[in-house]
Amino acid sequence: MAEAKEPNPEFTRKVVEAGGKTVNLCFQCGTCTGSCPSGRQTAFRVRKVVRRAQLGFEEDVLPSDDLWLCTTCYTCYERCPRGVEIVDIIMALRNMAVRKGYMAEPHRKVAELISKTGHLVSLRDEDKALRKKLGLLETPPTVFSDPKALEEVKKISALCGFDKLVTGGK
Repeated sequence: MAEAKEPNPEFTRKVVEAGGKTVNLCFQCGTCTGSCPSGRQTAFRVRKVVRRAQLGFEEDVLPSDDLWLCTTCYTCYERCPRGVEIVDIIMALRNMAVRKGYMAEPHRKVAELISKTGHLVSLRDEDKALRKKLGLLETPPTVFSDPKALEEVKKISALCGFDKLVTGGK
């Protein structure tokens, strides 16, 4: 995370309203960070994310890739001595970040695939060829092979604004 520019006193209130209602219960014991499986493999320190949210460092928290390193395993929540709903805080921050145009690129790509194809993973030509070789339909009997279902996915994506949200309004 970069150094914070300017604290925004309203930011913490917005985090609470967005679903991170227990953000102010955290007293920074570090149990969450010490328990975090993602933190063992990356530079992710959930305690720091929560602290910056508490202090109102919006410009530091929302654009940070750290928000996207949480796997939402709930280990932090299960071990927190104060009952801080850390995953809810992370999800609230992610939602706020996306609304401001910030999203980790891998997440954006998956979200775009869902919006365009109805699936998390695209159907590659190599996969189609292998399926055919194995005696399967080239296109599995899912949204890929059902134009009406795919159209419904696209319609739902457009109606709720998901498509514009993940493409930054493009």
